[in-house]
Amino acid sequence: MRITRGRIELDFRAKHGIRHVSQVSDRKLARVVKNCRDLPGSELFQYIDEGGERHCIDSADVNEYLRAISGRDITAKDFRTWAATNLAVLALADVDEEPPTRKAQVAAIKEVARRLGNTPAICRKCYIHPAVLECYLDGSLRRTLAAVGQEEQPTEMWRIERIVMRFLAERQKAGRTG
Repeated sequence: MRITRGRIELDFRAKHGIRHVSQVSDRKLARVVKNCRDLPGSELFQYIDEGGERHCIDSADVNEYLRAISGRDITAKDFRTWAATNLAVLALADVDEEPPTRKAQVAAIKEVARRLGNTPAICRKCYIHPAVLECYLDGSLRRTLAAVGQEEQPTEMWRIERIVMRFLAERQKAGRTG
């Protein structure tokens, strides 16, 4: 990990020895991560409590925190799933073909998997909402995508998130969950 001028650069090996390289530009986050990194010990995410004792932070701590602040039974995986679903909609919005094909769907899944640093099979099975893939193939996703179709990429993720939320809410209201 390197931190330079408000930018965090991560380069590490994850599950199955897959190398991940990521960059995040956020001065405030960079300062917080730098302070964690500068604490004694080999763990990156840690803190010193009021009594001066050092504590490591792991995924269970993160998930406990998310549940406490949201009042809901959520985990960090829910955020990954939400991001994957939105990325899939963005990838499918770039597809310009009629009728929709499995080949284009597979390409979109591969793109999302690449962005997540995962395999396409796991990405499809565990992260992308099945309604997005199903509705792409039957053509009904096209109405939702019309709202994003004129842009190459929305200027902010919030816009696509609102579109995806509306799409999923309409499906739920119609009694279709898949």
